[in-house]
Amino acid sequence: MTEYLVKIFTETAANTAADPVVVNSYEELNNIIAQLVENDGPVYCPRITEKEKAVSIPQDRLTDNYREASVCIEEVRGAIAETGSLICTSENGSTVQAGLLPAHHIAMVSSRNIYHKLDDFFGAGSSPLPTNITLETGPSRTADIELTLTIGVHGPERLSIIVFNED
Repeated sequence: MTEYLVKIFTETAANTAADPVVVNSYEELNNIIAQLVENDGPVYCPRITEKEKAVSIPQDRLTDNYREASVCIEEVRGAIAETGSLICTSENGSTVQAGLLPAHHIAMVSSRNIYHKLDDFFGAGSSPLPTNITLETGPSRTADIELTLTIGVHGPERLSIIVFNED
């Protein structure tokens, strides 16, 4: 079932203009991240979770302040296959806005935390829900009254998703 959900999620996320990729090891994870941040400025990574701690970014590229970062690399709570959405939460010291302010959001999600529908996430009930939950579906986009599409006004203009295969 997990393999099926990963396939559906990556296809749906790609249809929202996100850039999903599946990795099977920390070595692959760091190779992809190195490519993704090559042309970006300061990088924020909270280093709270095991995956965040495994991210290898040169110290001179890191910033402790997500407001100053041009890219945020973080592990998110989960994903919804049906919509290609990420589930970002404020728990264990994470701040939801860390992934929404920088121009480039690199979200890592475990394949085990991909749910078919939003109801499945809420129905899992594995732990208490955090105070804040934000669903992020593709890069930020908005259109004015004349239907002029603008990317990156209310969130990141680029969304990269790394699914960490844990089966």
